[in-house]
Amino acid sequence: MTDIIRAKELLKSGNYTCVVCKGEYLYTSAAKGISPMVEYLSADSHVTGFSAADKIVGKAAAMLFSLAGAKEVFSEVMSVEAVRYFEKKGISCTYDVLTERIINRSGTGLCPMEETVADIDDEETAFTAIKEKLRILRQSSTK
Repeated sequence: MTDIIRAKELLKSGNYTCVVCKGEYLYTSAAKGISPMVEYLSADSHVTGFSAADKIVGKAAAMLFSLAGAKEVFSEVMSVEAVRYFEKKGISCTYDVLTERIINRSGTGLCPMEETVADIDDEETAFTAIKEKLRILRQSSTK
């Protein structure tokens, strides 16, 4: 079984939102949104050349997968901007559903992570901006 097939099967089992694998290495998460990839990168334990499967991938997630060294990514829902980004970086990507944009959880507008990286092209800058946006969102949700 290939790494991407393994990642897809684990994702579709319904237990995870994000799966990263390469050979014997396996990282899984059930956290929502972009948090799994932020945690993965923050732990500095990434493995270059991994295959990944994620529930939803927009440009923000695509930038993080690229920064972490993904070679291929599958998503149940992927944005056009994510596909463009992966193509630019030479990362293979597949999806079940292609969408124009990733919307926020309340369905009232663009995902805040997508807004955060809309005008950013550098992955390190995007990672810093995403972490700051998550901090602000988490802080406002505890008030």
